[in-house]
Amino acid sequence: MTRDGHRSSVSSQPRPASGWRRIARSLALLVSLSTSSTMVLAYADLLPQVMEQEILASPAGGLPHLTRRLAQQGAPLRIVAFGSSSTEGVGASSPAAAYPARLEAALRRALPRLAGGITVLNRGIGGEHADDMLGRLERDVLAARPDLVIWQTGSNDPLRGVSLEHFREATVAGVRRMQAAGSDVVLMEPQWCPKLDATPDAYRFRDMVREIGAELGVPVIRRSDLMRDWIAGGRLTREELFAPDGLHMADRGYDLLGQAVARDILRRAQPVVMAQAGE
Repeated sequence: MTRDGHRSSVSSQPRPASGWRRIARSLALLVSLSTSSTMVLAYADLLPQVMEQEILASPAGGLPHLTRRLAQQGAPLRIVAFGSSSTEGVGASSPAAAYPARLEAALRRALPRLAGGITVLNRGIGGEHADDMLGRLERDVLAARPDLVIWQTGSNDPLRGVSLEHFREATVAGVRRMQAAGSDVVLMEPQWCPKLDATPDAYRFRDMVREIGAELGVPVIRRSDLMRDWIAGGRLTREELFAPDGLHMADRGYDLLGQAVARDILRRAQPVVMAQAGE
């Protein structure tokens, strides 16, 4: 259980009942990738953490546009990271240390044949709530025609007094607009942090993001659970995870987040990745 009573979607140890199945799948994946040593090395580096972490609330799949794009040999892959300050990278030492840049680097390592064609555009602006982001959706997201949009939202709304119901309506409208434009959508919930811990009802917005994901069939990155488990599992200390402001991540937290999102994208597109490696 997490500290606020919600069961974490991340486990540091695989459950015994499913552990052997995950190991078997991983071994089968390595065998299927044996004709491409470069891909084996890149993808196998991620396998232990794929088995250990389930960061989304929904089952594998859910990204049909992205999967089809990966199936088109040599086609570029464009992802838009949409959100507020923790997408922009506030708290990071440089833009290269923000999570969108770390996501791009992780995907390029894991998919070396496509490396030059993988782009993650950082469309984060600090301080924005859902209405602010909807106001620039056409210009900053849809105009780029992304295969996938990762929308980080719900952090600033409670801090700025936005009602939970209005947040829900705005978020549902935004997801539907992106889907109608031909993009897959992944939602990223608010972070766990001292400042939100001290904000009344802040985690109702996190829970609402999860509810919207379930309602619309959209994957949700459970960032709050991930962050708690990184601390509990000794991956990093609080001082390494948080920037001095107590709200944003620091470099190591952003890097772990980028890696976690990359792992899940690969998990969802796994049949395509395996087919590419077997050429």
